Amino acid sequence: MRTATFPALLQRFFTDRLCVQMEASRHTIASYRDTFRLLIRYAGARSGKAPTKLEVGDIDADMVANFLIHVEGSRGNAVRSRNARLAAIRSFFRYVAMTEPVLLHHCQRILAMPNKRQEKRAVTFLDADEIAALLGSPDRATWVGRRDHTLLLLALQTGLRASELVNLNCNDVVFGTGAHVKCLGKGRKDRRTPLRRDTARLIAGWIRDRKDSEGPLFPSIRGDRLSRDALEHLVRKYCAKAAQTCPSLEGKRVTPHTLRHSTAMELLHSGVDQAVIALWLGHESVETTQIYIHADMRLKENALRQVTAPGVKSSRYRPDDQLLAFLESL
Repeated sequence: MRTATFPALLQRFFTDRLCVQMEASRHTIASYRDTFRLLIRYAGARSGKAPTKLEVGDIDADMVANFLIHVEGSRGNAVRSRNARLAAIRSFFRYVAMTEPVLLHHCQRILAMPNKRQEKRAVTFLDADEIAALLGSPDRATWVGRRDHTLLLLALQTGLRASELVNLNCNDVVFGTGAHVKCLGKGRKDRRTPLRRDTARLIAGWIRDRKDSEGPLFPSIRGDRLSRDALEHLVRKYCAKAAQTCPSLEGKRVTPHTLRHSTAMELLHSGVDQAVIALWLGHESVETTQIYIHADMRLKENALRQVTAPGVKSSRYRPDDQLLAFLESL
């Protein structure tokens, strides 16, 4: 029985499986595309074959394992990125297993490959002084400075994701009573986030200055939509400038997602319920919001103050044997 070629299966995976059957978002499709672009180049270099000559059998479990080592070691990808690459590869081979049963055993070996465990670090966020310094960094006497100040304030007040921010249009902001911003969030969820009066006034003034009520809310100097890379560069630039007046920002890695974390921590410190924070940020589950409780030192310090220290005198351990002394010295 003749099986479909690897190029044909890969093309059908993107056109039929992802676009038609799953209706995957453009972000998912772009992520999967980048994964297979890297994998095909790596497999072609290892096997000496052109991409169009590769077969499904050329990409076996050993090849995938070596590829994952390559993206971590040579390309410097984090464990999270490595696991995302593996998820894309597994999705493809699940499709191959369904459409080409003769390759089922080959696919099972790849599908059985586990994710790599990663270190769970506490989230990074900005405190009140750092937020004030960051918002004061843009030069509001210039067009770019007004745009960037408005963008940073909106990001810190709403906690929108980077993709949600750059895809906002002017008509996505609703003014008047119950002013809010609407966007299509992660998982294609239609979200509505309320705006403070000062934020709404600032955005309204920005839109009036632009004299365009339908285009991108935060355009580039050429008039097109800002990219995610441009947004990240913008945040890094103003963070470095703010560090001159706020030393705690020196050496702190601040990304657009850090602004989202800062919004969540501000809500948590204000006593907002955890379920409401999850709703505000568009989380799929309330459990996702637990990361902010783990990162909040104020809650832990308050708990510590309520605990009475035990009345036991502390003393240092003294080994009474030469072997125990040796082990203690290690």
